[in-house]
Amino acid sequence: LAPPPAVGAKPAQHVQLVPVPFQYIRKQVIGVLLAAVFCLVASRVNLDYLRRYVWVIVGGCVLLLVLVAIPGVGNRVNGSRRWLGPPGGGAVQVSELAKLGFVFFMAHYLALNQTRVGEFKRGFLIPLGIVGAFALLLAAEPDFGMAALYVAVGVAMLALAGAKKRYLVSAILVPVLALAALVATNENRRARLKKFWEETPYQIEQAQIAFAAGGVDGVGLGQGRQQLSYLPEAHTDMIFAVVGEELGLAFTLGVVGVYVVMLIAGYAHLRRAPNMFQFQLMAGCLLCIAIQTLVNLLSVTGVIPPKGMSLPFISAGLSNLLLMGLLLGVILNTQRTWGRAALPGGTGRLREVTA
Repeated sequence: LAPPPAVGAKPAQHVQLVPVPFQYIRKQVIGVLLAAVFCLVASRVNLDYLRRYVWVIVGGCVLLLVLVAIPGVGNRVNGSRRWLGPPGGGAVQVSELAKLGFVFFMAHYLALNQTRVGEFKRGFLIPLGIVGAFALLLAAEPDFGMAALYVAVGVAMLALAGAKKRYLVSAILVPVLALAALVATNENRRARLKKFWEETPYQIEQAQIAFAAGGVDGVGLGQGRQQLSYLPEAHTDMIFAVVGEELGLAFTLGVVGVYVVMLIAGYAHLRRAPNMFQFQLMAGCLLCIAIQTLVNLLSVTGVIPPKGMSLPFISAGLSNLLLMGLLLGVILNTQRTWGRAALPGGTGRLREVTA
């Protein structure tokens, strides 16, 4: 409880600590229903046919990322322009939905150049340029965490394509040095990083309190105190701490176990890929889920500095739910179609390099 105001002090502005009970539930239900529709559509579409329009897809993603950075067009929240659309619940975070377009384009390029991935130009310079273009657009918002996620997914896809080790090392070093330069040249970022190493940030401290309060069995669903405005972003970035407080250690380990089983099953399924394009597309979808999950869990538990990144399938937020629906739909699509025998013939214009 806040201390009583001093004599003669102005009355403090009223702050509502407890949100409207069904506000987030209503939004989450709508988001889940829309994500289910997106998942159904993505699971039934012909991926090879959709590949013919890869330039339209990537062009649309780039255009949206450019528009969101324009003052007066993108919605500015907490110093960053990341959303398009009406503020107050109807805006969409473009960088989330653009992930699938990025993965789709990378899969297309690596499939067309699968036998040339060992070359400097086609196996390093051009792919790094593609990754760098998306990363620079995200850095302009600015959203350095999301830019780093794109880089990690792109480099991992390049490694799965068989790129040479020295190119992979360079592909990792260049973004790391660029990120270090951005931190070194900004006093605010230097201060935040120094504070993380020297003391526990407030957000991480409150998350640790939530885990400690939950113990093994949890305090009960809806009975947690940290969500009452003690823990910032409790319904989005820090939702895992709320799960730990209310449902306990056993449930949180179960959540982690579900993610692990999902990723292991997806990795095993990759062995059935009929061609390089679908292999890379499926791998990219898995990487988006895996890396985002890992970053969120490491942030909440204080292993790495706090980063605003949603926990897939659990955090509130329409944009991430829609993306997860699309990614899961692509995975289910491959599960449905990879067992079928390839039909002979075909008049598609795309030809993958085989010699």
